[in-house]
Amino acid sequence: MNASIKWTDGRQFLAESGSGHSVVMDGNPDNGGRNTGPRPMEMLLMGLGGCTSFDVIQILEKARQQVTDCHAELSAERADSVPSVFTKIHVKFVVTGRNLKESQVKRAVELSAEKYCSASLMLSAGGVEISHSYEVIDIVA
Repeated sequence: MNASIKWTDGRQFLAESGSGHSVVMDGNPDNGGRNTGPRPMEMLLMGLGGCTSFDVIQILEKARQQVTDCHAELSAERADSVPSVFTKIHVKFVVTGRNLKESQVKRAVELSAEKYCSASLMLSAGGVEISHSYEVIDIVA
């Protein structure tokens, strides 16, 4: 896996993934940015959310659960001093579907957190306290 980051102006950077996708990252105006894209640490948090959501959906599909929507809400706390690393992250999944088994959703979230999500496991190993919760919304046909 690889990526490249090109400084464009002020505190704006253009990131390109090895698979050819690009995203603009920028700082807030107080730090010389123009607020034209997410902050780099926001990208890291969004990457964690994407990584664990990928796992949860894949696990639920393998369990033949009829998922119609999955939404992950992440909140993070950072250290007050530099480097202002993440200290705590909470991930809440809202999983919607037909005839969903809560036990399957719980299992999917736990497997992602404890075994499959590379981003979560890496951040945990670095001392970040990561917690998870979930809500199941059953669609009645």
